[in-house]
Amino acid sequence: MGSMTKASTAAGTAATTINPIEAAHFGAMAADWWDPKGSSAMLHRLNPARLGYIRAAADAHWRLDDRSFTPLAGKAALDVGCGAGLLCEPLARLGASVVGLDAAPENIAAASAHASQSGLMIDYRTGSVENLGHARFDLVTSMEVIEHVTDPAAFVAGLAGALADDGLLILSTPNRTALSRVALISVAEGLGQIPRGTHDWDKFLTPDELTAIVEGAGLRVTDLRGLTFSPAKGFVIGDDLKLNYLMTAVRG
Repeated sequence: MGSMTKASTAAGTAATTINPIEAAHFGAMAADWWDPKGSSAMLHRLNPARLGYIRAAADAHWRLDDRSFTPLAGKAALDVGCGAGLLCEPLARLGASVVGLDAAPENIAAASAHASQSGLMIDYRTGSVENLGHARFDLVTSMEVIEHVTDPAAFVAGLAGALADDGLLILSTPNRTALSRVALISVAEGLGQIPRGTHDWDKFLTPDELTAIVEGAGLRVTDLRGLTFSPAKGFVIGDDLKLNYLMTAVRG
């Protein structure tokens, strides 16, 4: 979960898809982002499944050694909407050179402090992917972010622009279904498992809608998997797309 307006500013600054209201909402959560029982508890529970999916996708795409502890050594990774670094840190431990980008400066401050305490070198930056410059990354991830931006197509175009020629883009987002409305908003927000106001169901994208956006940015979708909750196992990857899903894309 992160926060990435289509708005031009003075001095010729490029347009950005950051929604300042969303950025403030997530910035307010910065202080306890790393608390597994705090406001980001749901992300802590999601993270192992998401990381497993990313690891498997990277192994398959680059034919990596699936037994290696640092399979991403030599790879540059960008996590957009990184929050306080819940995904950046494990990517760094897998060997990647990581840049974490977020709209909320409070999140970047918390992420930098935690990485320092953990002995990890991660390049954290405040801003939007549209203003990242000419840097290119082997792996670009954006988890639970696209539903918070002002212009999803412009946002994905920015992600595509940051992707190296042989790069891998991995997105995750809630599906716009009756189940996601009940589970994420009525139940999770209603019971305080997720801070109230985190989600706007009308901004959720279906897999078909996101596929069209990704293809419109010149990329090709190579994998689509669901993320579901099992009372016995927690969050697991599977074929059920109704709650949340992950999508992998490559150039052409």
